[in-house]
Amino acid sequence: MKKLTIEDVAQKAGVSKSTVSQFLNKRYNYMSEATKKRIEDVIEELNYQPNALARSLKNNRTHMIGVIVANIDYTISIQCIRAIESELQTHGIQVIICNADENPKKESKYIEMLVARQVDGLIIFPTGNNAVAYTRLISENFPMVFLDRLVEQVTTHSLLLDNEMAVNIGIQELVHHHHQKIALITLPYETHRITPRLERLSGYKKAMEECNLKIRDEYIKSVPKEDIQTTMEKLLRMQDPPTAIVAGNDIVLAEMLKYASSHHIRIPDDISVMGIDDADFAHIYNPNITTIGQPTYDMGKQAARILLQCIEDKGTAVPIIYRFVPQLNKGKSVKTIGRDSK
Repeated sequence: MKKLTIEDVAQKAGVSKSTVSQFLNKRYNYMSEATKKRIEDVIEELNYQPNALARSLKNNRTHMIGVIVANIDYTISIQCIRAIESELQTHGIQVIICNADENPKKESKYIEMLVARQVDGLIIFPTGNNAVAYTRLISENFPMVFLDRLVEQVTTHSLLLDNEMAVNIGIQELVHHHHQKIALITLPYETHRITPRLERLSGYKKAMEECNLKIRDEYIKSVPKEDIQTTMEKLLRMQDPPTAIVAGNDIVLAEMLKYASSHHIRIPDDISVMGIDDADFAHIYNPNITTIGQPTYDMGKQAARILLQCIEDKGTAVPIIYRFVPQLNKGKSVKTIGRDSK
């Protein structure tokens, strides 16, 4: 049986091969709806399958994108990946997903592997410790977009939450309920200088100052995941414990809630809790947790669109940092306290 070609489709549809090629590459700018429908019907009737390899060679494109995630356990990672894949799928582009586990060496190997496979571009949730690798890609005009984090001395398109604003919204909400003794627990930020953790700490301090509240070092904790429950216990057993705790991200919040459940800590009666990152489990916990959410799906979709534009521009577009606005999602985990409890 003869293998169908683009010429067969063009002849049956009564158009040129160039028009069919434009249709296959989703370039519809100068194509009427009637022409698009005719080509689409012929392709379906003939069950024509484009030769992906031939298209790649002709366009110098593989129609594959690499996504390297610092940690796939984060809510933002999962939700952004879903949006990225959905958006790129509409353009006929395949996505290769790699999880670096916050390991810069692992991330570096993934970068080398994906570039060797000639992906058209990269979307990276950077571990933050591979400035040399990132800079090399930029010097070669390789299309690349950062998500969720910035990297010092590396300038590329970057999309992330306005982290300081997120914490400010959270502190303002707690103050509205008369809280003054507010603690913050984050994952470690000292080693890799991870942007959200640094900015959320900075935002916490600025918000406390704006509200004329005392910043107490003993209320600020930066600890590994395995130490979060112990840290929460120490905070609650202090001689002058906080009345509210802000969880720096969804992983911190999960560990805090595990501790509360296993030690019969009543939220919000014993302690008010607020999370940053809108994890699904926060809404099914009893009581549902007040969170500061970020538009993760929109962030992923925009990252995919920007990368596609970078590919068209061959990586020469002027890099821009996009900040997304956080949103307060009120739950029932924040208690209004009496003024004598401040």
